[in-house]
Amino acid sequence: MSYAGDLTPTEAWELLKQDEDAVLVDVRTQAEWAFVGVPDTTSLGKRPLFAEWSSLGSGPNPAGFVQAVTAQVDPGTPIVLLCRSGHRSAAAAAALTAAGYGPAYNISDGFEGEVDDEGHRGGTGWRADGLPWRQQ
Repeated sequence: MSYAGDLTPTEAWELLKQDEDAVLVDVRTQAEWAFVGVPDTTSLGKRPLFAEWSSLGSGPNPAGFVQAVTAQVDPGTPIVLLCRSGHRSAAAAAALTAAGYGPAYNISDGFEGEVDDEGHRGGTGWRADGLPWRQQ
């Protein structure tokens, strides 16, 4: 593993709550933010950062992603990364770690989790754990 580690959504929430410097970065696409929803950290006195790991119609853009995040976060700041299911955010955590930022953590199961046996998402992840979220 080339980043600080994986956290469950609830563990990520606790880290964000306990460490005033910790930052949540949502790496999903603009379409996902608009149509699926976003984590709501206002009760913690924080706002998530939104930086696409990849845009619709294009592949991952690690350099652009790292630049977008590091323009807003100081080295040494704990960074918690969220995507749909925990795959893109793991790659993003590795990229930030390689750039000298973090510790960077991946939220396992992401916002919606993996596809279940019936082809649906939502049985695991941020929303399924009952953590705050809203439509953007």
